[in-house]
Amino acid sequence: MKKLLGLLVIAGMFTFVACGPSADEIETKRIADSTHIADSLAKEARKADSIAKAEAAAAAAAEAEKNKQDSIAKAEAEKGKKGKSGRRVKN
Repeated sequence: MKKLLGLLVIAGMFTFVACGPSADEIETKRIADSTHIADSLAKEARKADSIAKAEAAAAAAAEAEKNKQDSIAKAEAEKGKKGKSGRRVKN
């Protein structure tokens, strides 16, 4: 009985080992995992690029607004100087 039980245990271990993944399955899983990682990295890179472009556009818009306000202030300052010098200012 002990020998039969021992043989069944050994046969069970071989069965579990035989049911494991084959070399092809392991390679396929490795390729799928590396492809998934590469896709994730590419997605993160595209996201970072989009964020950088949006920040650059916002900075450009802020710079344009600042230039506009500076031009308005400069024009008003020049208008004020002409008014004080005695020249007629056309409205």
